Amino acid sequence: MDLAPDSDRPWFAANAKLQKRCEGDGCVDFAEPVSALLESIVSNLIEPRTLKGFRDFLPEVMLVRERLMEIARRVFRSYGFSPIDTPALEYAEILTGKGGDESDKQIFRFKDAGDRDVAMRFDLTVPLARFAAQHFAELGTPFKRYHIGPVWRGENTSRGRYREFIQCDFDTIGTDSNAADIETLLVIHDLLLALGFERFQIRVNNRLILNGVLDALGLSDKTVGVLRAIDKLAKIGTDGVLQEMVERVGATADQANLVLKTFGAETDLDRLATQFAGNETVMRGVGNLRQLFASAATAGIPAERMALDVSIARGLDYYTGSIYETFLTDLPTIGSICSGGRYDNLAGLFTKEKLPGVGASLGLDRLLAAMEELKLIQTASTPAPVLITQFDANRLGDYLRIGRTLRAAGINAEVFPDTKKLGKQLQYADRKGFRAALIAGSDEFAKGVWQIKRLSDGSSSTVEESQLITTLQQLLGCSVTSA
Repeated sequence: MDLAPDSDRPWFAANAKLQKRCEGDGCVDFAEPVSALLESIVSNLIEPRTLKGFRDFLPEVMLVRERLMEIARRVFRSYGFSPIDTPALEYAEILTGKGGDESDKQIFRFKDAGDRDVAMRFDLTVPLARFAAQHFAELGTPFKRYHIGPVWRGENTSRGRYREFIQCDFDTIGTDSNAADIETLLVIHDLLLALGFERFQIRVNNRLILNGVLDALGLSDKTVGVLRAIDKLAKIGTDGVLQEMVERVGATADQANLVLKTFGAETDLDRLATQFAGNETVMRGVGNLRQLFASAATAGIPAERMALDVSIARGLDYYTGSIYETFLTDLPTIGSICSGGRYDNLAGLFTKEKLPGVGASLGLDRLLAAMEELKLIQTASTPAPVLITQFDANRLGDYLRIGRTLRAAGINAEVFPDTKKLGKQLQYADRKGFRAALIAGSDEFAKGVWQIKRLSDGSSSTVEESQLITTLQQLLGCSVTSA
C-alpha cells in the first residue's frame, strides 16, 4: 500500500517520524489506525474565529487604545467629571424606545436564565439616565460624570464601525443652563487637542432650531422622520434625503425642498433669525448658539475649529437642544469621532425629578481606525521602552534589581527571562518595539557600568550605574516613561 504523503493527508507530510516508522513490512496495520485517529482529531478541532462585527486587539493596538482612554480620563477629570460604571445588561424596558425605532432594531436582546427580558446597552447615555434617577438622592445636582466602557449595536459594519465598541462619555446632569452646553464644546476641543489632533472642526446645531423650523413648515407631526432623513445628508446626498422625506416620511415635495433649502450650507444664524423672527422655538435655539459661539471664542477656541451646521440632526430621538459632531479635517469621510448633545427629558422616563442633561461621547474605535489610516500609530507591542538582557545567568538577581530600580524612577523595563544568545535577545527587543537595551556581563559588573544600546540606530554607549537613570531619561526624551 502506498502511504506517501498526498493532498488528502496533509498531516502525514508534517509528521516525518511517523512516516519513517511506517516504511517496510507491517506498515499497513500500523498506519491505518493512526491515520484515522489523527484525522478524527483534526476534524474535531474548533476553528478559531471572531464573530462578524467583532474583533480582537493585538498588543500594539491595545496599547494605543489604553493610552487614548488614559488621555480621555485626564481631560474629563480636569473639568471636574467623576467616574461611574453601569452594567452591560439592563432590563430591556430601560433601553428600548429611547433612541428610536432604528436603535431598537440594533439592540442585542434576549431572555436570561431567569426568564427576564434583558438587553445589552447600545450607548452609555440611556443607562446614565436610569442611574441618575435611581441614585438621585446620593448624587445631588449638578452631577458631572464620565464613563468609559463597551457598548453593543447589531448594525452593519463599516470602516471604523463595529458591533462592539468603546465609548468615552462625559455628561452634566441636573442643569438646563447653556453654560453646560458651552463647556461641552470646550471639553470636546481640549480632548481632541490632548489626543494629538490640531486639524479638526466641531460642528454645532440646536434641535430647537430644527423643531421650530419643521413646525413652521407644517411638519411637526413628522419631526422624527424628517430629522433622521436630514441626518443622512452626508451619506446619501440631497436627492436621497429628498426621496426619503417624500416616500418614507410623507412630506410633500414642496415641504421637502423647503427643508433642504432652509438647512442648506448657506444658512447662518442671522438668516434664521430674520426668516423665523416670530418663531419662539427657533429664536431660543439661535440665542443659545450665539452665546455658545461667542463664549467659546472668548475662552480661546479658534474660530476655524467650530462651525454652525444646521444640517446635523443626530439620529437618536432623545436630543432636545445643542448637538455636536466632530470631524477630522484630514479624514472627514471617517465620520464624526465625537458627538453628543442636550437631552432634557430622558431621565423623566424614570423619575418625576427634573434631570436635564448634556454631554458627548468620543468614539474610541472610530478614532483608532482614523489614526491607523492617517498612519499616526507608532507600532510597539510593549509598554516598556527598556529591555534588560541576560548575559550572565549567575547575575539574575542583579538584572532583576536594576529592573526594579528603573521602574521606581518611572521607567518601565522588562527583564528577558532566559540567557539566550545576545543576538536573539536583541531581535526580540527590535520586534517588540523596545527603544533601548541594557547589557552587562562579568566585565561590566566588575567595573560598575552598563552598556546602553539604542535600538533605533544600533549605537551603543557605556555609563556608570549611578548615571543610568539620568542617561535613559535623556535618551527616551522624558523624565518619566510609562505605558
